Amino acid sequence: MWPLTKDRPKHLLPVAGRPMLDYVMDKLESASGLNRIFISTNAKFESYFRRYITTRTTEKILSLFIEDARSEHEKLGSVGALAFLIEENNLDDELLVIGGDNIFDFEMNDFLNYFERKQANTIALYDLKSKEKASLYGVVTVDEEGRIIDFKEKPSKPDSTLVSTACYAFTRTGVQNILRYVEEGNDRDKMGHFIEWLYKHDDVFGFIFEGVWFDIGSFEVYGAANKYFNRLADH
Repeated sequence: MWPLTKDRPKHLLPVAGRPMLDYVMDKLESASGLNRIFISTNAKFESYFRRYITTRTTEKILSLFIEDARSEHEKLGSVGALAFLIEENNLDDELLVIGGDNIFDFEMNDFLNYFERKQANTIALYDLKSKEKASLYGVVTVDEEGRIIDFKEKPSKPDSTLVSTACYAFTRTGVQNILRYVEEGNDRDKMGHFIEWLYKHDDVFGFIFEGVWFDIGSFEVYGAANKYFNRLADH
Protein backbone atom coordinates (compact mmCIF):
# COMPACT_ATOMS: atom_id res chain seq x y z
CA MET A 1 0.00 0.00 0.00
CA TRP A 2 3.07 2.25 -0.30
CA PRO A 3 3.21 5.26 -0.70
CA LEU A 4 -0.22 5.75 0.92
CA THR A 5 1.15 4.25 4.12
CA LYS A 6 4.42 6.17 4.15
CA ASP A 7 3.27 8.63 6.81
CA ARG A 8 0.00 7.20 8.07
CA PRO A 9 -1.26 3.77 9.15
CA LYS A 10 -3.05 1.63 6.60
CA HIS A 11 -5.87 0.94 9.05
CA LEU A 12 -6.85 4.63 9.03
CA LEU A 13 -6.90 5.07 5.24
CA PRO A 14 -10.36 6.17 4.07
CA VAL A 15 -12.83 3.63 2.73
CA ALA A 16 -15.88 5.40 1.30
CA GLY A 17 -15.03 8.45 3.39
CA ARG A 18 -14.54 6.63 6.70
CA PRO A 19 -11.36 5.29 8.32
CA MET A 20 -10.90 1.63 7.45
CA LEU A 21 -10.85 0.76 11.14
CA ASP A 22 -14.36 2.17 11.60
CA TYR A 23 -15.84 -0.87 9.88
CA VAL A 24 -14.16 -3.23 12.36
CA MET A 25 -15.00 -1.02 15.33
CA ASP A 26 -18.68 -0.96 14.35
CA LYS A 27 -18.67 -4.77 14.46
CA LEU A 28 -16.97 -4.85 17.86
CA GLU A 29 -19.33 -2.30 19.36
CA SER A 30 -22.33 -4.42 18.30
CA ALA A 31 -20.93 -7.53 20.01
CA SER A 32 -22.63 -8.81 23.16
CA GLY A 33 -20.44 -9.88 26.06
CA LEU A 34 -17.48 -7.84 24.87
CA ASN A 35 -16.57 -5.20 27.43
CA ARG A 36 -13.11 -3.98 26.47
CA ILE A 37 -11.44 -3.14 23.16
CA PHE A 38 -7.70 -2.73 22.63
CA ILE A 39 -6.29 -1.09 19.51
CA SER A 40 -2.72 -2.33 19.16
CA THR A 41 -0.16 -0.38 17.11
CA ASN A 42 3.52 0.46 17.15
CA ALA A 43 4.87 3.74 18.52
CA LYS A 44 5.39 5.26 15.06
CA PHE A 45 1.67 5.79 14.58
CA GLU A 46 0.63 6.34 18.20
CA SER A 47 -0.48 9.95 17.64
CA TYR A 48 -2.74 8.97 14.73
CA PHE A 49 -4.59 6.39 16.79
CA ARG A 50 -4.86 8.66 19.83
CA ARG A 51 -6.65 11.16 17.61
CA TYR A 52 -8.78 8.39 16.13
CA ILE A 53 -9.95 7.20 19.55
CA THR A 54 -11.31 10.67 20.30
CA THR A 55 -13.68 10.28 17.32
CA ARG A 56 -15.29 7.11 18.67
CA THR A 57 -18.19 7.07 21.11
CA THR A 58 -18.60 3.65 22.71
CA GLU A 59 -20.03 2.06 25.84
CA LYS A 60 -17.09 -0.33 25.91
CA ILE A 61 -13.71 0.41 27.48
CA LEU A 62 -11.48 1.53 24.60
CA SER A 63 -7.71 1.46 25.12
CA LEU A 64 -4.72 2.10 22.90
CA PHE A 65 -1.88 -0.40 23.35
CA ILE A 66 1.54 0.59 22.04
CA GLU A 67 3.91 -2.11 20.84
CA ASP A 68 7.49 -1.46 21.89
CA ALA A 69 8.81 -0.72 18.40
CA ARG A 70 9.23 2.31 16.11
CA SER A 71 10.23 0.64 12.86
CA GLU A 72 9.25 -2.39 10.79
CA HIS A 73 12.60 -3.96 11.69
CA GLU A 74 11.90 -3.64 15.41
CA LYS A 75 8.27 -4.77 15.24
CA LEU A 76 7.26 -7.70 17.40
CA GLY A 77 5.20 -9.30 14.65
CA SER A 78 1.48 -10.06 14.87
CA VAL A 79 1.80 -12.95 17.32
CA GLY A 80 4.59 -11.32 19.32
CA ALA A 81 2.58 -8.12 19.74
CA LEU A 82 -0.47 -10.12 20.79
CA ALA A 83 1.56 -12.03 23.39
CA PHE A 84 2.99 -8.72 24.64
CA LEU A 85 -0.52 -7.26 24.99
CA ILE A 86 -1.72 -10.33 26.91
CA GLU A 87 1.22 -10.24 29.31
CA GLU A 88 1.24 -6.47 29.88
CA ASN A 89 -2.49 -6.39 30.65
CA ASN A 90 -2.59 -9.69 32.59
CA LEU A 91 -5.37 -10.97 30.34
CA ASP A 92 -6.86 -14.22 31.62
CA ASP A 93 -10.10 -14.48 29.70
CA GLU A 94 -11.49 -15.36 26.31
CA LEU A 95 -10.10 -13.09 23.61
CA LEU A 96 -11.40 -11.85 20.26
CA VAL A 97 -8.74 -10.74 17.77
CA ILE A 98 -9.50 -8.98 14.47
CA GLY A 99 -7.11 -7.53 11.92
CA GLY A 100 -7.83 -3.85 11.38
CA ASP A 101 -7.58 -4.24 7.60
CA ASN A 102 -10.25 -6.97 7.38
CA ILE A 103 -13.75 -5.79 6.47
CA PHE A 104 -16.60 -8.31 6.50
CA ASP A 105 -20.39 -8.20 6.69
CA PHE A 106 -21.32 -11.11 8.95
CA GLU A 107 -22.83 -10.29 12.34
CA MET A 108 -20.25 -10.44 15.12
CA ASN A 109 -22.78 -12.00 17.50
CA ASP A 110 -23.27 -14.91 15.06
CA PHE A 111 -19.53 -15.57 15.19
CA LEU A 112 -19.39 -15.28 18.99
CA ASN A 113 -22.46 -17.51 19.44
CA TYR A 114 -20.74 -20.18 17.33
CA PHE A 115 -17.62 -19.81 19.50
CA GLU A 116 -19.72 -20.26 22.65
CA ARG A 117 -21.46 -23.34 21.25
CA LYS A 118 -18.19 -25.00 20.31
CA GLN A 119 -16.38 -23.94 23.50
CA ALA A 120 -13.20 -23.96 21.42
CA ASN A 121 -10.89 -21.62 19.53
CA THR A 122 -12.67 -20.36 16.42
CA ILE A 123 -11.61 -18.68 13.16
CA ALA A 124 -13.83 -17.00 10.58
CA LEU A 125 -13.37 -18.79 7.25
CA TYR A 126 -14.26 -17.70 3.73
CA ASP A 127 -14.59 -19.77 0.55
CA LEU A 128 -12.78 -17.96 -2.25
CA LYS A 129 -13.98 -20.52 -4.85
CA SER A 130 -10.52 -20.34 -6.42
CA LYS A 131 -7.40 -22.33 -5.54
CA GLU A 132 -5.23 -19.72 -7.24
CA LYS A 133 -6.58 -16.98 -4.95
CA ALA A 134 -6.53 -19.32 -1.94
CA SER A 135 -2.77 -19.82 -2.33
CA LEU A 136 -2.29 -16.26 -1.05
CA TYR A 137 -3.85 -17.11 2.33
CA GLY A 138 -3.92 -19.72 5.07
CA VAL A 139 -5.78 -22.64 3.49
CA VAL A 140 -8.03 -24.71 5.74
CA THR A 141 -9.68 -28.13 5.70
CA VAL A 142 -12.45 -28.86 8.20
CA ASP A 143 -14.23 -32.07 9.22
CA GLU A 144 -18.00 -32.57 9.28
CA GLU A 145 -18.23 -30.86 12.69
CA GLY A 146 -16.32 -27.78 11.50
CA ARG A 147 -13.10 -28.71 13.31
CA ILE A 148 -9.93 -27.68 11.49
CA ILE A 149 -7.98 -30.79 10.52
CA ASP A 150 -5.46 -29.16 8.20
CA PHE A 151 -4.02 -25.66 7.88
CA LYS A 152 -1.30 -24.57 5.48
CA GLU A 153 -0.03 -20.99 5.28
CA LYS A 154 0.09 -19.82 1.63
CA PRO A 155 0.60 -23.25 0.00
CA SER A 156 1.68 -23.32 -3.64
CA LYS A 157 -0.88 -26.07 -4.36
CA PRO A 158 -3.91 -25.64 -2.06
CA ASP A 159 -6.10 -28.65 -1.26
CA SER A 160 -9.07 -26.38 -0.58
CA THR A 161 -10.52 -22.98 -1.48
CA LEU A 162 -11.48 -22.32 2.15
CA VAL A 163 -9.22 -19.71 3.75
CA SER A 164 -8.63 -18.16 7.14
CA THR A 165 -9.53 -14.52 7.70
CA ALA A 166 -8.05 -12.29 10.40
CA CYS A 167 -10.93 -12.87 12.81
CA TYR A 168 -10.16 -15.19 15.73
CA ALA A 169 -11.79 -16.08 19.05
CA PHE A 170 -9.56 -17.78 21.61
CA THR A 171 -10.51 -19.67 24.75
CA ARG A 172 -8.59 -19.10 27.97
CA THR A 173 -6.44 -22.11 27.04
CA GLY A 174 -5.97 -20.65 23.57
CA VAL A 175 -4.72 -17.39 25.10
CA GLN A 176 -2.19 -19.31 27.18
CA ASN A 177 -1.13 -21.17 24.03
CA ILE A 178 -0.29 -17.84 22.38
CA LEU A 179 2.22 -17.22 25.17
CA ARG A 180 3.51 -20.79 24.98
CA TYR A 181 3.98 -20.55 21.20
CA VAL A 182 6.09 -17.39 21.54
CA GLU A 183 8.07 -18.73 24.50
CA GLU A 184 9.00 -21.81 22.46
CA GLY A 185 10.68 -19.54 19.91
CA ASN A 186 8.23 -20.04 17.05
CA ASP A 187 7.61 -17.51 14.26
CA ARG A 188 6.15 -14.38 15.87
CA ASP A 189 5.34 -12.56 12.65
CA LYS A 190 2.37 -14.36 11.07
CA MET A 191 -0.88 -15.35 12.78
CA GLY A 192 -1.26 -18.04 10.14
CA HIS A 193 1.85 -19.84 11.38
CA PHE A 194 0.45 -19.73 14.91
CA ILE A 195 -2.87 -21.25 13.78
CA GLU A 196 -0.92 -23.90 11.86
CA TRP A 197 0.72 -24.78 15.19
CA LEU A 198 -2.40 -24.34 17.35
CA TYR A 199 -4.72 -26.81 15.61
CA LYS A 200 -2.16 -29.55 16.33
CA HIS A 201 -2.20 -28.71 20.06
CA ASP A 202 -5.81 -27.65 20.71
CA ASP A 203 -9.23 -27.75 19.07
CA VAL A 204 -9.80 -25.02 16.49
CA PHE A 205 -13.13 -24.67 14.67
CA GLY A 206 -14.03 -22.76 11.54
CA PHE A 207 -17.00 -20.40 11.28
CA ILE A 208 -17.73 -20.31 7.54
CA PHE A 209 -19.42 -17.11 6.36
CA GLU A 210 -20.67 -15.82 3.03
CA GLY A 211 -21.18 -12.32 1.74
CA VAL A 212 -18.51 -9.65 1.67
CA TRP A 213 -14.89 -9.90 2.81
CA PHE A 214 -12.11 -7.46 1.96
CA ASP A 215 -8.58 -8.24 3.15
CA ILE A 216 -7.07 -4.88 2.29
CA GLY A 217 -3.45 -5.50 1.46
CA SER A 218 -3.26 -4.22 -2.11
CA PHE A 219 -4.44 -1.27 -4.20
CA GLU A 220 -6.75 -3.63 -6.09
CA VAL A 221 -8.63 -4.75 -2.96
CA TYR A 222 -8.55 -1.24 -1.50
CA GLY A 223 -10.18 0.09 -4.66
CA ALA A 224 -12.79 -2.68 -4.64
CA ALA A 225 -13.69 -1.93 -1.01
CA ASN A 226 -14.11 1.77 -1.77
CA LYS A 227 -16.26 1.00 -4.79
CA TYR A 228 -18.47 -1.40 -2.82
CA PHE A 229 -19.07 0.89 0.16
CA ASN A 230 -19.52 3.99 -2.00
CA ARG A 231 -22.21 2.10 -3.90
CA LEU A 232 -23.89 1.12 -0.62
CA ALA A 233 -23.85 4.74 0.53
CA ASP A 234 -25.59 5.81 -2.68
CA HIS A 235 -28.58 3.54 -2.00
